[in-house]
Amino acid sequence: MARSVALFLRARQKAEAPTGRIREPREIDRMSERLKILMIEDHPIVRDGCRLILNRRADFEVAEASTASEGVAANRQFRPDVIVLDIGLRGDSGFDAIPTLLADNQAARIVIFSMNETARFVRRALDMGARGYLTKNDDPNTILAAIDKVRGGGVYLGQSVAQALALANLEPAADPLRGLSGREKQVVALLGEGKSLAEIAADLDIGYKTVANIVATIKQKLGIATSVALIKFAVETNARDRHV
Repeated sequence: MARSVALFLRARQKAEAPTGRIREPREIDRMSERLKILMIEDHPIVRDGCRLILNRRADFEVAEASTASEGVAANRQFRPDVIVLDIGLRGDSGFDAIPTLLADNQAARIVIFSMNETARFVRRALDMGARGYLTKNDDPNTILAAIDKVRGGGVYLGQSVAQALALANLEPAADPLRGLSGREKQVVALLGEGKSLAEIAADLDIGYKTVANIVATIKQKLGIATSVALIKFAVETNARDRHV
């Protein structure tokens, strides 16, 4: 009889024990399985909108940065699974950041999130290691689909980007300078010959400050962040034109 009572009490205590303690390890496991997302975007309004969309997913843990240098530091500390990266950042561009981001965190998947949807930008991003490319004109919810796709090992292109690539493949190789004015093309050609801004100003009979402003406009139109990168582009363009 005493043995039966003891068994009954032990069974009752087990049934009445709080279940939270039993589930706690599984809760910890679920938390550790959350997907880490790093968003590198310099426009606060865009960042706020993305945050609202990403926070719909309980399995996402989101960190943010507003410049390339902040993004590189956050990538090293946060170790994200997916990086949502703008190209047109203040200071160093998103393109400038990609090699360091991937060198520091080889497992990360990068999704470009940009205003620019030209085929040249998309190809450059993919060649540098990005796994997805969205524009800020795409449906906002596609950012979730892109993250899921690249995390699973795939490549995701937004609708407008995919269309731009398809059209580019149907056309002859596009002139990378087609969006520049005649004067801007002259400056690119002279930069490709190794001339300084002062020498270009003298050759074109315009002021040094005017040349500097033209160079700044060229970099903006071509999506090139630094003067060194622009000179490299100009030299390569000159070499290509000589062999056409």
